[in-house]
Amino acid sequence: MNPVESSHAVLISRVAPGQWHALEDDLVVGRGEASRRSDGRMFISIDAWHRAAFDLLAEAMLAALPRPLCTVVDETDLDLTAQWQRAGFTTRRREWEYAVPTDPRATGLDSALPPGVTVKAFGRAEEAPLRALDRTIRNEVEAGPGWYDMPAEVLVRPVLDPSNYAVAAQSGQYVGLLRVATVTRLPRIGLIAVRADRQRRGIARALLAHTLGALHDVGKETVSAEVTESNVAATALFEGVGARRTGSNLELVLR
Repeated sequence: MNPVESSHAVLISRVAPGQWHALEDDLVVGRGEASRRSDGRMFISIDAWHRAAFDLLAEAMLAALPRPLCTVVDETDLDLTAQWQRAGFTTRRREWEYAVPTDPRATGLDSALPPGVTVKAFGRAEEAPLRALDRTIRNEVEAGPGWYDMPAEVLVRPVLDPSNYAVAAQSGQYVGLLRVATVTRLPRIGLIAVRADRQRRGIARALLAHTLGALHDVGKETVSAEVTESNVAATALFEGVGARRTGSNLELVLR
């Protein structure tokens, strides 16, 4: 791609597939990236030093990429949100960030389980049936609501390491799972899911109770979680155990 020059002496160059640079006096003053997620949607991001670099990067990327295009911004970053809106993007959905207490005295959760349900602790689940459950749940999502309202991390097929999963079993079958990521010091609940034919039986709540209790036992006072605003059941589950909203992200789209 040939560089595009502006009156601000900013050059935009496509340096690799899905990557753009903004140069000013041979200094990189902005970077743009585009990547396709597993649900097929194209997400883009721009990190620029000033408005001119952002606008020129956006112009070059939008001209080169097929629509729809999506991006995610921190809702409190009003300047960045305004820049994307100036490029024609509109809000598609909001994702709440939560801080979830682990102390049973704060959550009100106990160790009681629904009839016939057992919970396998982190690292105790067998990989083959865990993989089968993950595949079943993903197939149900694809056949039903689809991935468009799922947090971005859910879309990625992670390495199924049983040490990251608590699993609910019933009648000899795995029926629900909860995944915790420990990339940082603050553990993060990445996914709670229950098979469609076993929902509304308290299994998700039992998985959450087990997980929060286990983390509390090893000295973790708080975990984080992300919930799509439209997911009423998940919002009720977390807020019902005393989770506190700490922020929000907006997914913006250009159609």
